[in-house]
Amino acid sequence: MDNLKQRYAELGITDKVYDFTQSVYRSLEDRFKKIDLTAEYNQLKVIDAMHKNRVSEACFMGSSGYGYNDLGRETLERVYADVFKTEDALVRPQITCGTHALALALMSNLRPGDELLSPVGKPYDTLEEVIGIRPSRGSLAEYGISYAQTDLMQDGSFDYDGIRKKINEKTRMVTIQRSKGYQTRPTLSVSDIGKLISFIKGIKSDIICMVDNCYGEFVETAEPSEVGADMVVGSLIKNPGGGLAPVGGYIAGKKECIDNAACRLTSPGLAKEVGASLNILQSFYQGLFLAPVVTSSALKSAIFAANIYQKLGFDVIPDADEERHDIIQSVILRSPEALCAFCEGIQKAAPVDGFVKPEPWDMPGYDSPVIMAAGAFVSGSSIELSADGPLKEPYAVYFQGGLTSPHGKLGIMMSLQSLVDKGIVRL
Repeated sequence: MDNLKQRYAELGITDKVYDFTQSVYRSLEDRFKKIDLTAEYNQLKVIDAMHKNRVSEACFMGSSGYGYNDLGRETLERVYADVFKTEDALVRPQITCGTHALALALMSNLRPGDELLSPVGKPYDTLEEVIGIRPSRGSLAEYGISYAQTDLMQDGSFDYDGIRKKINEKTRMVTIQRSKGYQTRPTLSVSDIGKLISFIKGIKSDIICMVDNCYGEFVETAEPSEVGADMVVGSLIKNPGGGLAPVGGYIAGKKECIDNAACRLTSPGLAKEVGASLNILQSFYQGLFLAPVVTSSALKSAIFAANIYQKLGFDVIPDADEERHDIIQSVILRSPEALCAFCEGIQKAAPVDGFVKPEPWDMPGYDSPVIMAAGAFVSGSSIELSADGPLKEPYAVYFQGGLTSPHGKLGIMMSLQSLVDKGIVRL
């Protein structure tokens, strides 16, 4: 242990920070064992899907040009459909990010005159321009698709009466954001999502229920598609890519919904038949294979962060003892100086660009400057250790990722060291 303490000291961790954080980490061992059991269950699920679909070395070869008859691409999509227990899936490098995947699912399954309803409050910032809440070129609003919203109750529960009143003959699709985004509401459990979907379909059975599954994959043993969601949508540079996928997104769900999305992604008449996978399929397969264990590492990091900062008197969401439904941990830091210091500490722990000081900037799609710490092997990958937050009240930081538990642990220790060094926190 003395050697370990010395190694941390060489990275700038003082004795006080080391002793405080180590005592917290040791207290979490039993909880971490439960996370390992979930990872084991999900690992078996992924392997079973790969066996069922006869994944072979030939699946890694890729394709060029039009991408016709791409064995690896077609097999991978069947694997995803089986993992998520859906009729079909669209898993493509041409889907550039999570927002693109969500926009694709929305724009391909809504038509002029339809209405989109969010029963869980305001969607993630980057979706505001997709929907047209903030005017933008090519938004749903420009195509005559309206939007309605029901906020969550004060305690974070669903406003069932409000949702019932908002559903009408125009309501074609419901979008359910599982994770909190830049908000302080609770993340939704798979069980609660299932109850909400059942309630909505009891009012109007033909409503398409889409779940923004970003940051939630493999956190539980079931996915929203197993409790009634018609589509689940996410990014491959988050949980399901396992830190290896260099790009991409997925939509898994009912065949009709996936066909619509494929026609929008490529072209009517071409749909899923085209789309070259080039030479990246092995990273997609191997990333999915690793995803359950990588996600468990990120979960452990989030729980460690919650316990550290709650003990120091900060508000944390989820709190130190809550059950987890995604990998994101928010800490209400209460000042721009504290937010920037936290992110500086996370950046110092990064294997890539660890020497860089993050600065707030006007990111596309956001309504205020955002600071991001993300020294990642894949640019923007938030399954890798990262932290970010908008420079506005309540100055909350959103911490996520960590491909390995030791790296996530170091990141949290470095964030605390940064706050201590700047006199913001005293131990």
